[in-house]
Amino acid sequence: MHTARFRDPAGTVRTGEWTDDGLHAAGEIYDVDAVDVLPPVSPSKIVCVGLNYVDHAAESGKDVPDRPLLFLKPPNTLSGHGDTVTLPAGPDRIDHEAELGVVIGQQCRNVDAADAEDVIAGYTCVNDLSNRDDQRQEQNWVRGKAFDNAAPIGPVVADPADVPDDAAIECRVNGETRQSSSIDALSFSPADLIAEITDFITLEPGDVIATGTPAGVSPLADGDEVVVEIEGIGALETTVRR
Repeated sequence: MHTARFRDPAGTVRTGEWTDDGLHAAGEIYDVDAVDVLPPVSPSKIVCVGLNYVDHAAESGKDVPDRPLLFLKPPNTLSGHGDTVTLPAGPDRIDHEAELGVVIGQQCRNVDAADAEDVIAGYTCVNDLSNRDDQRQEQNWVRGKAFDNAAPIGPVVADPADVPDDAAIECRVNGETRQSSSIDALSFSPADLIAEITDFITLEPGDVIATGTPAGVSPLADGDEVVVEIEGIGALETTVRR
């Protein structure tokens, strides 16, 4: 099952199932193009992971760390499928980063990796938009990672059973493939990440773990159309404005 949140033509926010024939909610079927698709969850926080693919670490001139490199994106960073994201005016370089998002289904703390599947509600697509100019100059990455709408998410939350362990992940910009990999290339698995994060942080229902990006990150220009697609989930589409 693929679950989505949307605002119907009357302005009501609904949650329904995304199928080939439309969005099923409240006994009706809505045309996807006739509604405002929202981020599929409303997280209290997005916990992000840096340098979690060997090839991306290499293109960044770094090694994969001994333990997950964690940072946070707050709720102001959310944007959804079909949105136009206005990027900060100052930085010269803002990159796309296609990532698998792990959606948490229940409040949890101190979760063993062996039990991590019990707290996963599903998976989604994330684009971890990154302001490289400021990221390189600061340690906490607030300007680099936490600017408004810097975390497009969606379009759905897919049931874990629908997402293969080796699901393909891809980012296309204006139809050109810039990132192409598989989620089984993650250095730290979703289970490892949940165990590490919940040693320190209580995760709440709807929170998202952005698991890291593969090689191929590159800068975005005004008007670029960005698609993050993950096998078994679908395609998250956004446009950027500079």
